[in-house]
Amino acid sequence: MPNRLASSTSPYLLQHKDNPVDWQEWGPEAFAEAERRGVPVLLSIGYAACHWCHVMAHESFEDEATAALLNERFVAVKVDREERPDVDAVYMRATQAMTGSGGWPMTVFATPDGAPFWCSTYLPPRPTSGMPSFTQVLEAISAAWRERRGQLVEDARRVREALASDDTRVSAPVAGRAPSLDLHTQPAAVDPAALGQARRALESSFDRHRGGFGGAPKFPPSMVLEWLLRRGATSASDAVQARVMAERTLEAMARGGIRDQLGGGFARYSVDASWVVPHFEKMLSDNALLLRVYAHWWRATGSPLARRVTEETAEFLLRELRTADGGFASSLDADSEAPDGSHREGAFYVWDRAGLVAALGPEDGEWAADLWCVSTGGTFEHGTSVLQLPADPSARDSARYDEVRARLREVRATRARPGIDGKVVAAWNGLAIAALADAGTLLERDDWTSAAVGAANLVLRVHARREGGTLRLSRTSRDGVVGTAPGVLEDYSDLAEGLLALCQATGEATWLHHAGALLHEVLSRFQDDAGTFHDTAQDETDPVLARIVRPRDVADGPSPSGQAAAAGALLTYAALTGSQDHRDAADKALVEPLALAVAHPRAAGWALAVAEAVLDGPREVAVVGAPGAEATLALRRAAVQATAPGAVHVVGRPGVTDIPLLAERALVDGSPAAYVCRGFVCDRPTTDPVALAELMAR
Repeated sequence: MPNRLASSTSPYLLQHKDNPVDWQEWGPEAFAEAERRGVPVLLSIGYAACHWCHVMAHESFEDEATAALLNERFVAVKVDREERPDVDAVYMRATQAMTGSGGWPMTVFATPDGAPFWCSTYLPPRPTSGMPSFTQVLEAISAAWRERRGQLVEDARRVREALASDDTRVSAPVAGRAPSLDLHTQPAAVDPAALGQARRALESSFDRHRGGFGGAPKFPPSMVLEWLLRRGATSASDAVQARVMAERTLEAMARGGIRDQLGGGFARYSVDASWVVPHFEKMLSDNALLLRVYAHWWRATGSPLARRVTEETAEFLLRELRTADGGFASSLDADSEAPDGSHREGAFYVWDRAGLVAALGPEDGEWAADLWCVSTGGTFEHGTSVLQLPADPSARDSARYDEVRARLREVRATRARPGIDGKVVAAWNGLAIAALADAGTLLERDDWTSAAVGAANLVLRVHARREGGTLRLSRTSRDGVVGTAPGVLEDYSDLAEGLLALCQATGEATWLHHAGALLHEVLSRFQDDAGTFHDTAQDETDPVLARIVRPRDVADGPSPSGQAAAAGALLTYAALTGSQDHRDAADKALVEPLALAVAHPRAAGWALAVAEAVLDGPREVAVVGAPGAEATLALRRAAVQATAPGAVHVVGRPGVTDIPLLAERALVDGSPAAYVCRGFVCDRPTTDPVALAELMAR
C-alpha cells in the first residue's frame, strides 16, 4: 500500500511512496504525531537525482524489517531538499556542526519539537568501513530515547540554542568541507584589497596541472569562475593570474569526462581530481551556471572551445531538460538500465572499445576510441570508459569527428535513458533564463532567447500569485501544478536576475517591471527590522523551524546563496533604473558574504563576482535606435561583447520612458547612438562601435 507520500507533488517524495516505511511529508502534523506517541522524528533529506539517496532507499527503506523497526519507534519524515531548501539548510548546519561534513542523503534524528540531536548522512545496511549500520543506529537511538531521554532533549536544546545564536556564523560548503566562520566584521562597502586577498586565498588551492581547486572530488566552481573572468577583465594587478585560473579550469572541465562529449551538459561533479569520472547526475542549476560562464569565456577570448561548449550546453538544456510547458526540469538521474537489466550509474554514457567498433566499424571505432581515451581496461566500472577529449581533432579530421559523434548519439539514443526529475524550481529556472538570455544575445541565437522567454512566462504564470498587495512565489511546480513549499530568497532573487537579463536581451520593459516586483518582496519580506537578510519570508517561515531559528546562509552551495543572488539582482536593477535604495541594499547584502570570501573565496564566488561589478560601476550602456537597423545592431554588439564586470545594457527606440536607463536618450545627428554611464553619470554618446568598445574597455 502507498504511504502518505502518494499525493505529493515532489518526484523525490513520490519515489518513496511505495516504501514500507510510513513516510510523512514535512509539516506540523508529523511533529504533533511524534509528540502524541512520545517518539523521536527521523528526517531523511535528499533529492530525486541523488545516487546515494537511491542506494539507501533500496538497501534500507525498501526493506520490510528495517521499515517495521522505523515505523514502530519513530515518526519518519521525508524531505525533498530542492523543494524545501529552508529545512535542508537548518539541518545541514546541524549535521556539519556535529560531524564535520555534510551531504545527501542526510539522516537526522530530532525531538518532537524539531530540534536535532544526532545527525549523519548515508548509513549502510551493514556495518562497514567504520560506519554503523542504519539498523544499529535506529536501535541505539531508540534505546537512548527510552533510557536517557532527558539527556537527548538537553542535547537538542543546546543545538537549538547554538543554531539560534549563530546568525553571524555560517557553514561554508567548500568542496565537501564545511568550516564554521566568524563573520562579525561588517565592512561598509566593497574593499578592493579584500578582493585581492580572496584571490590569493583561492590560488593557494588551485590545481595548476588539472584545473579546479583542491583535490577529489571536484565540483564545477561556476560562481568562482565567473568572478575570475570578471576580475581578469579589470586592471587589478592580479588580473592575469585570475584569467589563468579560470581558463585552465574551464578547459579542463570542457575536455574531461565530467562533460558529456556526445550530447553536451555537465555532470554534478568529478569523483577524481582530473575531471575524468563524473558522478553522472546532471542538474539544471549546474548547467545553467556553466552555460553562462562559458559564454562569458568566449566573449573574453573568442576561444572556439568556449563557443562549442556554450552551444552544446544550451542545446542540452533545450533538448534534455525543457518541459512540455516551456520550463526547465530539475535534473537527470545518474542511474539507468544497463544492457544486462541492472540499474547502474553511468550506464547511458559509458563505452568500451568493442562497443565503439560495433557502432562505427573497425576503422572509425578504433579512431574514436583513441580520440576519446577509451582504454582497454576502462576508466570506469565493468571495463567501460567515460569519453574525454584531451585535444580537438585536426582540421583534416573535423568533418569525420562531427559524423562520428552524430552516429554515436544515434546509437546511444537506443539505450535506456536516465530518469528525469520534471519538477520546475523557480530559482533554477531563473538561472537558466539568465544564461539563455545572455548566451543568446552574445551568440545571436534568437531561439535561445525565445526559450528563456517561454520559461519566464511559465514561472510567472504558474508560480507567482497576488494576495492583496503581496506577490508570492511557489518554489516548485510539476506539470503545471504548484507544490506546497513557498519560495525562498534564492527563488525571488534568481528569478529577478533572469528577468533582468531578459530585459537586456529583448529591450522589453515588462521583464524589468516583474523583476522590480520580486525585488520589492525581497526587501520588504526577507529582511528583518535590523536589515538582515533571511532565506525565508517573515510571513512564510516554517512554523516548526521558527521555533529553532529563521534560516539564513550567506555561503554559496551548488548555486549562489540567496543573499549573494539578491545582491546581484539588486545591483543590476539599480543600474537599469537608477534606484539608490536598491543600490544601497545590494551593498548591504554583500557585507557578510564578502567577509566570508576573504578566507574562503570558494564559498562566496557569486558575491565576489557582484563585488567586481560594484567596483566597476557597474557600466550602464543605453543604445538608442531602430532595433533592427544595422547601425543599432553594430552598437549593440560592441556593448554586449564588452567584458567590463557586470555591465548592463539595453536597446530601444528614442523616446522610451518605461526603462529609466533609456529615458531621455536621443539619436545623435539622426543616427543610432550609445550612452555609456556609471551610476547614471555618462560619457558623451557615440555613434561609432569602435569608440564604444574603447569606452567600455577603459
